[in-house]
Amino acid sequence: MNDPILPTVSIVIPAYNEEAGIRQCLLAAIDQTVPAHEIIVVDNRSTDGTKALVEAMQSEFPNAGIRIISQDAEQGITPTRNAGFNAATSNVIGRIDSDSMIAGNWVEEVQRAFAAGDFAAASGSVEYYDMPMKQFGHRADDTFRKLQVKLAGKYVFLFGTNMAITQDAWRAVRDQVCADREDLMHEDLDLAVHLALQGHTVGYVSAMVAGMSARRLDSAPRDYVYYVERFKRTYAAHGIHDPRLLTPMVVLLALYPALHAERRLHEHHTAQLWGGVPQTPTLAVAD
Repeated sequence: MNDPILPTVSIVIPAYNEEAGIRQCLLAAIDQTVPAHEIIVVDNRSTDGTKALVEAMQSEFPNAGIRIISQDAEQGITPTRNAGFNAATSNVIGRIDSDSMIAGNWVEEVQRAFAAGDFAAASGSVEYYDMPMKQFGHRADDTFRKLQVKLAGKYVFLFGTNMAITQDAWRAVRDQVCADREDLMHEDLDLAVHLALQGHTVGYVSAMVAGMSARRLDSAPRDYVYYVERFKRTYAAHGIHDPRLLTPMVVLLALYPALHAERRLHEHHTAQLWGGVPQTPTLAVAD
């Protein structure tokens, strides 16, 4: 029996004022056992040195396939993600955050996971690289995500920090995903819901490992609660009312006081820029 043909993989990285971490993110994306077809950084109105730093890395690593595009029409993660996905040219579109540091075999594992065609999109496991007991945290995260897959039924989550979607699946739902200009929802969860509503299967792949920062825990309590309650608002916006799907929200709220205090003790003060307090909708800039 012939081995399945391995798909090509693009990596899309939305970025807004990520000068401090984007280099490490890109270095991890470059240093792969199997190279990505392309690495697309989508700059969303950054006012710091994000764009200049990425351009410098294009010169430093001319064979890495780094592309930078600007998404200036709207401020926000959803239109920025969409611009990157629409620009991708591979069979599979990987999506990570600008503070993600994917494992050295991430692209290879994405290829293996999607080669069989068993699902249209998938998330992977996460290691919090700026928290203590990283290996224990990784195992706990993986165990919890596997449990949540069982509880979720057809509405399996996607996690934007570490996920991938086939080009065909994205094209099938890109005109249906919510614009969310009111900034109420989890954009990755909204994408997963629309995939499920069209009958696409969303999977979970433990071997797709990405490191991420726990800087969301640096947010003020009000902002953190607003962020976590995006789970409830996203499902409610689609008429889905299943308490089992809110398990991540309950767990994250329960863990916040102790983990927030631990990070303050170690002087972490780098709250996530996107996804905290609600935004006032802005009009798109005309072409």
